[in-house]
Amino acid sequence: MKRILALVLALAMIAALFVGCAKEEKEPTDAGNNSQTSGPQSSDPEPTEPVAGKTLKVGMVCIGDENDQGYTYNFYRAKDSVTEKMAAKGVTLEWEVITNIGEDDSCTDACIELAEGGCEVVICNSYGHEPFMLKAAPDYPDVQFIGCTNLNSQFAGLDNCHNAFADIYEGRYVAGVVAGMKIKELIDNGTIAPEQAKIGYVGAFPFAEVISGFTSFYLGARSIVPEVTMTVKYVSSWSDATAEGNAAQALCDEGCVLISQHSDNTTPATVAEANGVFHVGYNNDMSGVAPKASLISSRIDWSVYFEYVFDCLLAGEPISRDWTAGMAEGAVVVTELNSAIAAPGTQEKMDEVIAGLADGSINVFAGPWVGTGTAYGADAPDTLEMKEGEFFKESDVEGGKTSAPYFYWIIEGITSEN
Repeated sequence: MKRILALVLALAMIAALFVGCAKEEKEPTDAGNNSQTSGPQSSDPEPTEPVAGKTLKVGMVCIGDENDQGYTYNFYRAKDSVTEKMAAKGVTLEWEVITNIGEDDSCTDACIELAEGGCEVVICNSYGHEPFMLKAAPDYPDVQFIGCTNLNSQFAGLDNCHNAFADIYEGRYVAGVVAGMKIKELIDNGTIAPEQAKIGYVGAFPFAEVISGFTSFYLGARSIVPEVTMTVKYVSSWSDATAEGNAAQALCDEGCVLISQHSDNTTPATVAEANGVFHVGYNNDMSGVAPKASLISSRIDWSVYFEYVFDCLLAGEPISRDWTAGMAEGAVVVTELNSAIAAPGTQEKMDEVIAGLADGSINVFAGPWVGTGTAYGADAPDTLEMKEGEFFKESDVEGGKTSAPYFYWIIEGITSEN
């Protein structure tokens, strides 16, 4: 009996040894085998939560600085917000921010400086930074590089490069509804005639991102005031306070009763107020500088994306090559309505539209409309028509497109000027 027991124990020990070796062979030795996996590597094959007590060093390259109270300021807000969110998870973020970097080789230098300084992720906040970011990225494969509002990093063949945008056209449409409500009030109380329902728009460049934005804004306004028209003036810069102010003044001189913008500064708001017309902003609540003019603003809350990236890095999970989200996810928001000057019923209408966007009963680029434009790199313009009941699906990642806006047609009712 003792011999049998001894034999059983011996066999059990051999089986345990075999199972232990087999388990050791199956455990991954390199968590980076997934080409999209980034950040600190883990031997845990199914990481789900960030590592409490971890410190993550993050670099950010900005085209402006927080004093613009617009585009770059919005990124500073996201930085501060996500720092608090990660701290609540036991994760410390150490930021190094380089500001006032142009869309040139100074961006490459800034990316290199941040990578050499130990940053595990480098975020570039301007569309034109991307080509220069991609010059630095190949030499730092362990650093994750992110191009915000871009589209080409996902095609660069580099495992450590990523694109991110948000469905800002949703927020712009809602802001357009707010503008439409105000213009309708002006018509209804006899301040202007219907044929004077004219919006002015300060645009940075004639790029798809800008065209998509002002078209969605216009369609929101047109849903309230069908006869409204809009004139767009390009300033050939993302951030030029003087040029933006001059363009806004020219639009006021041409009889626009409301000014909006896709530019980085607050000068369109202050010029609108100085001329006694109304304003809708971008990136930041501008009612502080133009309380008698600025109705509302739309903006991207970049903290939603940043939190996603940092969670992925700390859990050793892949970061999406091309990320987007909208109002439903909190990545696109509108600022608090300036109820002191907004038309009666505006908040209720906003709530109705936001709910419609969420449940799919409202589509931003719904027909009927006809537009003509030239795609990037194309030799000749083309025409697109959306009939009643049809709609254009912007930023259609699922449809094989990209998170970056690609609507480039100028529709009837809009005039664009360089």
